[in-house]
Amino acid sequence: MSRIRTAAALLVGAAALAACTSTTQGTPVADVGTTRPTANDQTVTMPPPTTTSASSSCDYRSDGQEPARDVDMPSGTDAPKTVTLATDHGDIPMAMSADTPCTTASIAHLAKSGFYDDTPCHRLTKADSLSVLQCGDPSGTGTGGPGYTLPDENPTDLKPAGQGDYVVYPRGTVAMANTGAPHSGGSQFFLVYADSVLPPTYAVFATVDDEGLAVLDKITKAGVQGGGSDGAPATPVKIQQAKAD
Repeated sequence: MSRIRTAAALLVGAAALAACTSTTQGTPVADVGTTRPTANDQTVTMPPPTTTSASSSCDYRSDGQEPARDVDMPSGTDAPKTVTLATDHGDIPMAMSADTPCTTASIAHLAKSGFYDDTPCHRLTKADSLSVLQCGDPSGTGTGGPGYTLPDENPTDLKPAGQGDYVVYPRGTVAMANTGAPHSGGSQFFLVYADSVLPPTYAVFATVDDEGLAVLDKITKAGVQGGGSDGAPATPVKIQQAKAD
């Protein structure tokens, strides 16, 4: 999964998250994000911006990549209060945050465009300090995105984890994945089903209530396909439709 460096664990106790990438699904890596494939799969190079959206308040930019599905850039910051992920295991309503207007507007735009419909949640991480389900790539490979990137809207109010600059992303948080480079989020996001420790560099754009968490718990209970702490969910999950309410 070269595009998504999903959060796998704090390696060797309280070791810092390393900027690793992997081309093999299920190989534990140490960060949540999206990476562009490179010749040696080690260096992330962001292409220069080529297009900006019509919105004057959000700097959406082309990432130079072919989108996983044809979709336009968002044209504004209007967004509904809720986006519901209707999965084959039940509905996961996400209460959208007013603190991340550009991210929230993009997620709502992708939902309304059908970008997330009939797409898998391709990666599950189960570790003592990192428990997330990652979705948002129509290709299901971890390399797909919308063809554009979002401006960073990083959280400033999360509880310190007591390990350097790391913070706690609490259970029920929904946040954007990125490459680790500034302003590199796209369409992929992760749902936190148990308190997780990460750098404060992933925009928290929504929260999931008890109803949604019950569905998420059902999905994640079976663990990772083939065992281990990071890989495809043992219980496959598909977003049948993302509905902007």
